Amino acid sequence: MKRLAAILVPFGLLLAQKPFREYPPLEGWDTAASLPPDYQAPAELVLGRLMYPSDGYRGVGRFGRGGNWLEGGTAWTVDYPKGDRTFAAILRRLTRIDVRSVEQPVNPDDGDDIYFWPYLHVALPGAWSLTEAQAARIRDYLFRGGFLFCDSFFGTDEWEGFRSGMDMILPGRPIEELADDDPIFHTLYDLSERFQIGNFRTMMYRGTPYRADGFEARWRAIRDDKGRVIVAIAFNSDLGDSWHMADDPRYPERYSSLGMRIGINNVIYAMSH
Repeated sequence: MKRLAAILVPFGLLLAQKPFREYPPLEGWDTAASLPPDYQAPAELVLGRLMYPSDGYRGVGRFGRGGNWLEGGTAWTVDYPKGDRTFAAILRRLTRIDVRSVEQPVNPDDGDDIYFWPYLHVALPGAWSLTEAQAARIRDYLFRGGFLFCDSFFGTDEWEGFRSGMDMILPGRPIEELADDDPIFHTLYDLSERFQIGNFRTMMYRGTPYRADGFEARWRAIRDDKGRVIVAIAFNSDLGDSWHMADDPRYPERYSSLGMRIGINNVIYAMSH
């Protein structure tokens, strides 16, 4: 596997990397997690999580209390940090990837810091409200070899919010439906057959695994000019819930199992393409 950090970051910028940092989660104690004892240990891969400002209608109004996105507790922190740390632990257990035990929140306004983190998870991307400068920085990050995984959004309204931001990041670049035989579904696990990964809250309160009209899982992507997937999209599914709820008996095991396997395939793809 290639070491993407060396590709993304010029050598002279190595001292600019931001240290580990924590923020309050959107869902409070439901997704809180203690720091592992080795959280300061360096590793080959760190799971990044994109920080972003939220649209008041699609973001704060739908998904929690208001607040300053720079201080956490807004849409970008859904399923955080428990989901991230559970997924990191699973990667350590089931692969040979040297993964840091804690995630890294990444602010696209922090100069060149984004280039240190070759894999970025974007949770609730239907809520983002990016500036032109942020979109340009993310675009440059992707064309230098970075990878976005967009997850935990459902229905027409949230899709439009996602498209609005993605059209700023990658204007004119098509979003495609991934074929079952696409390499991203076969890097470690063969996942030709997939199903919707449910949202826990809607299952508990409405008896359905989806929000709004998001009843059909769609697996989509955006590619660069060489055909590499640079944005993987799990639309109408909630992999973040499948990670942070993995040990909760109220959450179906089949959702967690598939969510973990898709996540692992994504990471291996990001590190090897």
